[in-house]
Amino acid sequence: MSVLILLVDDDRDFLEMNRGILEAGGFQVDCYTDTDTAWESMEKRKPDLVITDLMMKSLNSGFSLARKIKSDPRFADLPVIIVTAVASKRGFDFNPQSQAELEVMGCEAYFDKPVSPDLLIAKVKELLS
Repeated sequence: MSVLILLVDDDRDFLEMNRGILEAGGFQVDCYTDTDTAWESMEKRKPDLVITDLMMKSLNSGFSLARKIKSDPRFADLPVIIVTAVASKRGFDFNPQSQAELEVMGCEAYFDKPVSPDLLIAKVKELLS
């Protein structure tokens, strides 16, 4: 059985580049440009891991999706990775300093864009092991 990763970002270039990286790592990847469509797909087929951008329709779209995942008993065990350019685009530093801060964000990992392909694959493998 293959591992399914849900990749959610409104930047199509980011989606295609990271789809290639993750598929080369042996993962199946479904890409979505908005959180509503991603959620609908999750209800049909549960992914093994979710990678989401932070800023999409709103500044906190990724946080909202992560919290929705964690508050739903069907998906609460899903690892969530947030990958964002919020620091470079808005000057905000959301980089969590502790496990507790990650939990408040509703994610297991947080990366600033651009994220190193090797670092992303390593974290995905770690979270899925």
